[in-house]
Amino acid sequence: MSFFDLLVKGGGEDNKPGAGSLNIDSEFRELISLTLKDCPYSRYHVAARMSELAGHEITKTMLDSWTAESKENHRFPAIFLPAFCSACGISTAIDFLGRKAGKFLLPGKQALRAEVQKLKEKKSRINKEIKKGETRLQVLEEVET
Repeated sequence: MSFFDLLVKGGGEDNKPGAGSLNIDSEFRELISLTLKDCPYSRYHVAARMSELAGHEITKTMLDSWTAESKENHRFPAIFLPAFCSACGISTAIDFLGRKAGKFLLPGKQALRAEVQKLKEKKSRINKEIKKGETRLQVLEEVET
């Protein structure tokens, strides 16, 4: 689904989530599990790489607990999500959380393009305001003469 399809579907900032609609526990556990399955590395390797990146010991057992439906009291800590995405080479989980929050994440170059476009649009609005001001000033100067 494209970015524009998601906006049309109602994933924009104005969309207010309903009661319980952000209970993403099962969905997120499944997504982490699928990411680990799609990842070219073993869970041992992912855990080791995450440990290195996060500066905290993360084990395969911890990854297993965070993804197991039966481990209701074990949740994937958000502080480890960047390390997880980097270790797996897959950013689906962080993209998922962004969408659930009504935000869309863009990779570096695309984010910079979006920021440049936003600045151009702001510049255009400012130029229109300047033009209006200059027109009013000209009218006032003509009235005075």
